[in-house]
Amino acid sequence: MKTYNSTFPEITLKLKKGTMLQSQVKTSKDCADIFRQIWDTDSIEIYETAICIFLNRSNKTIGWLKISQGGISGTIMDTRLILATALKCLASGIILCHNHPSGNLQPSGTDESITNKIKTAGELLDIALIDHIILTADSYFSFIDNGNL
Repeated sequence: MKTYNSTFPEITLKLKKGTMLQSQVKTSKDCADIFRQIWDTDSIEIYETAICIFLNRSNKTIGWLKISQGGISGTIMDTRLILATALKCLASGIILCHNHPSGNLQPSGTDESITNKIKTAGELLDIALIDHIILTADSYFSFIDNGNL
């Protein structure tokens, strides 16, 4: 393999090994269960956080990325960051998730807007938005199950 000598910054993709086995996602419950394994349960009722799971063509997990952590009433989902990561890890699908510390499972207008934006942008790159899950301490809301996606 050729070694490149350059002072120009090199961009690399790094996958941290984990103990969580690759899982196939078939239902929204599968999604919620996977996100609960990832989530910092101590903060689910304090900080709103956004996490994305990346999937291969068989809907098996490649890995996950914490997109952002906000305050008690909001966080940012950056479309470019999500799709750039999906491209880097050769994902064919993504599942978004964020929590509502308030315990309210209903998506806000902002939640619906960002979901549609990411879905549309992903379609241009042949990356499917499989679902968007809203987690609370006790339950979850699936955009696909409720006809919002």
